Amino acid sequence: MALVPYEGFIGGAYRARSTNFNAETCLNLYPETSAVGSSKSVAALYGTPGLALWATLAGNGGIRGEIRFNASTAFVVVGQNVYRLTTAGVSTPIGTVTNSAQPVSMASNGINVIIASAGQLFVIDPAANTVTQVVDPDFQGAGQVGFISGYFVWNVPGTGRAQYSNLYSTAIEPLSLFTAEASPDNGVGCIVDHLEYWYFNETTTEVYTITTDPNQPLQRIQGAVIEHGCAAAYSIAKMDNTVYWLGADDNGQGTVWRATGAYEPQRVSTPAIEFAISQTSDLSGAIAWTYQQESHAFYVLNVGDRTWCYDASVGLWHERAWRDPADGTLHRHRGQCQMAFANKNLVGDWQSGKVYELDLDTYTDNGDLIVSRRTGAFVSARSYHMLQVDFETGVGNAVAPGYDPVALLEWSDDGGHTWSNLHAASIGKVGEYQLRVRWRRLGTPRRFGLSRVFRVTVTDPVKRIMTGAMLDVSA
Repeated sequence: MALVPYEGFIGGAYRARSTNFNAETCLNLYPETSAVGSSKSVAALYGTPGLALWATLAGNGGIRGEIRFNASTAFVVVGQNVYRLTTAGVSTPIGTVTNSAQPVSMASNGINVIIASAGQLFVIDPAANTVTQVVDPDFQGAGQVGFISGYFVWNVPGTGRAQYSNLYSTAIEPLSLFTAEASPDNGVGCIVDHLEYWYFNETTTEVYTITTDPNQPLQRIQGAVIEHGCAAAYSIAKMDNTVYWLGADDNGQGTVWRATGAYEPQRVSTPAIEFAISQTSDLSGAIAWTYQQESHAFYVLNVGDRTWCYDASVGLWHERAWRDPADGTLHRHRGQCQMAFANKNLVGDWQSGKVYELDLDTYTDNGDLIVSRRTGAFVSARSYHMLQVDFETGVGNAVAPGYDPVALLEWSDDGGHTWSNLHAASIGKVGEYQLRVRWRRLGTPRRFGLSRVFRVTVTDPVKRIMTGAMLDVSA
């Protein structure tokens, strides 16, 4: 027996338009590369965090937004209901906003929290536990809201304008507005980052900064015009010291961009990810959220019924999905928005009032099985005698020590169009740390010279880590 490395088994998601070209999937797994030369392998695949229920809030619909106000208080919007939350997960309803299927945008000036919901603005007074709608004859409507140097600022839907409040106030003056003039298209959304206000149009983006001019405190930075706009307002998010968004311009849409210090965006999506995104015809409903866990920074993008995740630490994409226990089908991840609060990464459910903790030591999505799957790169051989996948074995189940989790193997000899039957192999009861996960007698393709691709799936509620794979083949 001569084992050789299965090159390309560890990697990100890259399922191309033609699976005969590339059929790699990376579902509910994320790659991590080694920072030291003494590691067993140069990269590994880790299971994505499960969802541990942290709080349940009443409301008609899903969680539309959440914000940390200070170390002890957060605010969450569920449908039309606004809740105050403590670090213990205790919730108190304090008011309502205009309901919508779309998320809300929230910002804080340290005194109040302002909410943009369905074109309207609402103000939370944390001291009084009240929610009040902004009623002002000079208010022109609000899409997304941010806070910069004492001012609340928001884009006006259906126009190329933005408005801003008085300093550390929610009052609005008649002339407290400006127009994005790089192109005549309408604004889509906005975000504040590094004391800069990013205004995203349909085909261009402009960046503004605070000045000492009392009549126009927000002015465009000279040369800060980007010839790429935004396809979806709620795809705009901050992560890894910069801004990410799902782009659109005069040439098309569906590219994910990352801002650079020179206002020259860097493309981070791959052709395979852009092909997957293009399967959704209307991208305006795409929603993104970001979080950091251990050494990884993740941009999580929901497009249609699928969720794609970019890991800035390794520059690779993977897919996340929730398995419907009723029929076993896979759908978008449950998370719709995120906040770091109570020393946890908390995400809001897109369909209900549930708030979950993203927990690497939780191996279900609030009790629902997580499907982790890796489809490796193509390999070519005359016969396949054995595949060994280097799992962290002996993980078992601490609650049920006799539990014997398995990994399921399939292969395809026709470019990932059809698959073999499932073949199970144990990944070890608790304490079986030296177990080898192997599948033998894998056969010979019917036509000589056909490339084969292997797919490994784990659904058991256990820790799942793969550090590599080996093959025994006849060339």
